Amino acid sequence: SVLLLRLLLSLLLLAPALAAPNERGLILNLDIGELCVQSAQCRSGCCQRNSGLSLARCARKAAEFQVCSPKSIYGVYYKCPCESGLTCDADRSIVGSITNSDFGICADPRSTEAS
Repeated sequence: SVLLLRLLLSLLLLAPALAAPNERGLILNLDIGELCVQSAQCRSGCCQRNSGLSLARCARKAAEFQVCSPKSIYGVYYKCPCESGLTCDADRSIVGSITNSDFGICADPRSTEAS
């Protein structure tokens, strides 16, 4: 009976997050500053940590001329990828990809084509 009560309570708490995918939930559509495990959980699309031992939190994507990381399969970044329309001009290396340390600078590809 206690187990059933806990199960029902858990379902009641999770129901709003599961029923409304476009609204902020417990594990998806997280706001800037909220704890995350994967970038897919964040509204911004970036789950960032300061060091290997720190907790990751949702953060804004990098703007033009800011330090960035190329998009990664890991889903957690030390530097966020660039905002939409910008590219992360970084030296991609195997070691940098593994250690997530191949940082670059966000650039507008249209402005670099003109120069």
